[in-house]
Amino acid sequence: MAERCGWVGADPLYESYHDAEWGVPEYDSRALWEKLILDGFQAGLSWITILRKRKNFHKAFQGFDPNIIAGWGEAEVQVLLGDQGIVRHRGKIEAVIGNARVWQEIEAEQGFDRYLWDHVGGKPLQNAWERLEDVPTETEISRAISRDLRKRGFKFCGPTIVYAFMQAVGMVNDHLVTCPCHGPVAKLGQKPRKSA
Repeated sequence: MAERCGWVGADPLYESYHDAEWGVPEYDSRALWEKLILDGFQAGLSWITILRKRKNFHKAFQGFDPNIIAGWGEAEVQVLLGDQGIVRHRGKIEAVIGNARVWQEIEAEQGFDRYLWDHVGGKPLQNAWERLEDVPTETEISRAISRDLRKRGFKFCGPTIVYAFMQAVGMVNDHLVTCPCHGPVAKLGQKPRKSA
């Protein structure tokens, strides 16, 4: 019998995330930014911690609207540092504000969605891993995206964070071939991308 990817814990929230969201291609610029920000918050923590706090993050960060967050300053940082529903890390919170400004620049230039998806030719990369230990933690593409984002001023976007993000948003299908989600996610990657 096929089993979920080995990183999924027994928590129903984790199972639901894996089954319905992880690896599904995401093409919305704002949603992509949100997921990259949440992956940055995960640094040093477990993903289940972020999943459990995701609704709180969404509320605290105004629906992850980068156009709102880009105008924030120290007053908003202080409010967020007092919010027990999120990860209260000054560096990560301040990075969100700076990253929102970088998102605005990239969005104005070409669209954040196009900027990211162009790195994989606009179509999800399909892998066929049989064992969890074979799945890389970073790739040349994640290193290239990380380098460029950091050059632009984006923070908390190292190559490992970027690769985890790429997996989450379906830029790469890293469901194991033994996972019941591998085939359905692969089929989603074959659908033509909707034009903006």
